[in-house]
Amino acid sequence: MRNAEFDREKVLRSAMTAFMDKGYGKTSMQDLTKATGLHPGSIYCAFDNKRGLLLAALEQYKIDRNIEFQYFFSGNRPVLVELKAYLDNTVQECISCEAAKSCLLTKALNEMAQQDEEVQKIITDNLVNWQQGLANIFELAQVKGELTSKRDSQHLARFLAMGIYGLRTFAHTHPQAEVLQELAEQLFLDICA
Repeated sequence: MRNAEFDREKVLRSAMTAFMDKGYGKTSMQDLTKATGLHPGSIYCAFDNKRGLLLAALEQYKIDRNIEFQYFFSGNRPVLVELKAYLDNTVQECISCEAAKSCLLTKALNEMAQQDEEVQKIITDNLVNWQQGLANIFELAQVKGELTSKRDSQHLARFLAMGIYGLRTFAHTHPQAEVLQELAEQLFLDICA
């Protein structure tokens, strides 16, 4: 059988959007063919099934978010300046028309965690790695003297992760930019305290 030729990253990002828009359970094969531009046979050939496409989309999401994280925390500016830009970007994601689509991991975790252990492990590992990345950033800020060492970096990372989860969830019912920006500012100030 001949392998289908397509832009894999583009297809996976389109699948992410479909899964975030409707959730895994409500996303039909027809939705996926419409979103990706692939015929059902091509999806089955490349990804085995809808679940295989979700797993590949989760991997692409991880890659995309890691690139984004590297971009914001490049080390070219003071850590707290980078953190502020990262939080501002999170707010922009929340207030955009894509607010419901801002985090594939949390959406899939909420929907599938109890149904699929492999998906749960992939999502949990991604979130744990993200949190560890935040802890590393806070540790660097402490070493540079930008943050005091009175709270350990792991605590700060858990607090920020919780705050970002909360901000994204809150945005679903309160999408006003000024409210979300105010909450992000308070989160930043609480971390810097």
